[in-house]
Amino acid sequence: MPREFPRTRRVGEQIQRELAALIHDELRDPLLGMVSISSVQVSRDMAHAKIHVSVLGKDEQVSDSLGVLNHAAGFLRHRLGKILHMRVIPVLRFYHDR
Repeated sequence: MPREFPRTRRVGEQIQRELAALIHDELRDPLLGMVSISSVQVSRDMAHAKIHVSVLGKDEQVSDSLGVLNHAAGFLRHRLGKILHMRVIPVLRFYHDR
């Protein structure tokens, strides 16, 4: 298993903080439930980010919330690009954290 690089961990933590604020402040979808970001795993080349979220509610609410988040991933990535001063903003993929 490769060694975890401190920069990827720092970038993941920064993305986690900024995404939590963006989801809370800017996403206004009635299907989006109570979402909490558990962790963010960024690839070594900073091209992809796996965002693990936990959703309060039943299975139907979980799938609806994940659908909304994955649909809004491009918008959230664009907003992250304005906030974070990085050359490459990772592609965001949301997964349910069990």
